[in-house]
Amino acid sequence: MKGWPSLTLFTASLFGFWLLLNDTFAPGQMVLGLVLTIAVALGTAAMRPLRARPHHLFAAIRLLFVVVGDIIRSNFAVAGIILGSVKRRSNSGFMKIPMDLRDPYGLAVLACIITAVPGTVWAGLSADGRALTIHVLDLQDEEAWVRTIKYRYERPLMEIFE
Repeated sequence: MKGWPSLTLFTASLFGFWLLLNDTFAPGQMVLGLVLTIAVALGTAAMRPLRARPHHLFAAIRLLFVVVGDIIRSNFAVAGIILGSVKRRSNSGFMKIPMDLRDPYGLAVLACIITAVPGTVWAGLSADGRALTIHVLDLQDEEAWVRTIKYRYERPLMEIFE
């Protein structure tokens, strides 16, 4: 029974989302959700050649709080840029950040974090995985952005995934 997925966070989350989207715990929806969850897990298993092996739960929780705080703070900063002077709006640009993180799941989480924080967008990763390109709405100090990405996000993700 190697082909059957174990009850992981992925399959449990899919099942939970199915029930939430249907807004019911009716037996028919539970059976259908279970069948779909197993089918999706089996169907996507081949697309996940590497298994995620997250470590250090407390580092992940700390990172979650850091990201939520950054999202809240960035919302106010972006509102200030949009509602502020025209001169302040003309500081956007692309920049490259050297990367040490190599784990594909860590990089995927980093992409989600950078894109979720208002004012920044993940624009690409170099072919060798050593340089990240992001777009920043208020790009005044590139070195500050490099420090932010590397110390606030990349280091904790390396601790979690590598």
